[in-house]
Amino acid sequence: MDDKSRLLEQLRIDRSAEDSARPGGGGPPWAWIVAALATLAVLAGAGWLWMRHQPHAGAVPVAAGSEVAADSAAGSQPAAGDGHPASTLDASGYVVARREATVSAKVTGRVVQVMIEEGQKVEAGQVVARLDDTNARAALDEARAQLEQARASLAAAQIAANDAGPIFQRNQKQRAAGVISAQDFDNDRATYNAVTADLDVKQRMVQVARAALEVAQRGEDDTIVRAPFSGVITVKAAQQGEIVSPMSTGGFTRTGIGTIVDMDSLEIEVDVSENFINRVHVGQQAVAHLNAYPDWEIPCEVVAIIPTADRSKATVKVRVGFKQKDPRILPEMGVRVSFLG
Repeated sequence: MDDKSRLLEQLRIDRSAEDSARPGGGGPPWAWIVAALATLAVLAGAGWLWMRHQPHAGAVPVAAGSEVAADSAAGSQPAAGDGHPASTLDASGYVVARREATVSAKVTGRVVQVMIEEGQKVEAGQVVARLDDTNARAALDEARAQLEQARASLAAAQIAANDAGPIFQRNQKQRAAGVISAQDFDNDRATYNAVTADLDVKQRMVQVARAALEVAQRGEDDTIVRAPFSGVITVKAAQQGEIVSPMSTGGFTRTGIGTIVDMDSLEIEVDVSENFINRVHVGQQAVAHLNAYPDWEIPCEVVAIIPTADRSKATVKVRVGFKQKDPRILPEMGVRVSFLG
């Protein structure tokens, strides 16, 4: 038993050295944990109080951003350094063409050829389409034949009148000399009058035939559709084989061949509130910004103020003209106009 006791005594851990090494002597180990947690809590509270009394670093960009947004909402006011006066009024509108036409044929017919495409430039009088002219050419040939017939009849009447003239003059002399009877002279005079009247009728028939030929020629010309002015094709409405008509007849009949826009006639139409129309006048300078090119300033000028108001919108339409032309400006583009003071 004494040997076992000695062995157990050797295996026992001596903790007196560790307890003596701790500050304050040999207190329990959980006291250190509590002390550490308390220290961390005090440091965290001090840091929170310090941060609370410091200026917020992220407040400056937020405030600046809100100021920019407020300026944008209130309307752009160009600075003095921009080279133009400040804007007195801003309005939105669209680019429109003052000269635009849907080209159609003057007669109803079947399209045999279309010679335009979207985006194509055309000149005034250029052929854009052709219709089936079978009937028109037949009518033209008939009118030419009738004119030739009328001319031939006129030539025969002219020969008869030339022959009857000397005979009548001789009969007049013979009647004066008493060589022929009054009855014979009256017969000769009636014949001469009939010949001259027939000549006058034949002359009128030639005029009628010539007019009929002109009508037939115009009918033939109407089968050819030409551009009324120079511009750009924006819409191609008809295809080869379709029926077109100048009047809407329903069904599958087209009313137009295509749409031509004169790009030199582009301008801006904006609706200005009637409460601020007194800030706009004809000849006033303006600056336009296309929605497609917001950074591009286009110098403009007020062309006209339409002398009527829109009751439903309480606005007045204002026409604004471009001072410079540019191929980037297209019809129906959205635009914002700043009227300068």
